Amino acid sequence: MARYFKEQDIDEFRECFYLFARSGQITSLDELTVIMRSLGLSPTIQELTNYLKKKGGKMSFADFLEVMHQHSKVENLPDEVIAAFKASDPRNKGTIPARQLRHLLQNWGEGLSVREVDNIFREANVSNNGTVRYADFVKISCAPVPDYY
Repeated sequence: MARYFKEQDIDEFRECFYLFARSGQITSLDELTVIMRSLGLSPTIQELTNYLKKKGGKMSFADFLEVMHQHSKVENLPDEVIAAFKASDPRNKGTIPARQLRHLLQNWGEGLSVREVDNIFREANVSNNGTVRYADFVKISCAPVPDYY
């Protein structure tokens, strides 16, 4: 499974795995849930249950890497976010007013600060009074952070 991930990613997975699975194995649904969500994934309870069941109720780090590979093929965050934008775009224009996007980013979910939204808008070249092509915005905001930051 190591061939599917960068060494840096495997190190992050290993650190998180052993932080929550202190015995060296995942033995409960709660452990698997916390670990995967801590790594930024959003598996459903059904998916988590199936992963654990396929491994006989216990999961070593090697098994966990296999599950991470399987799940990364299933979960595609940029496509899911674009689909959410499309669902709230009745005219199918592919754009959202910048003010509305700012409001969503600051008030939904964990809610970003004004400064965080300003930084995202600056990085994505979004003006506060314009409109934003949400597919382009999602592509920019979901891109990995460069190593030189």
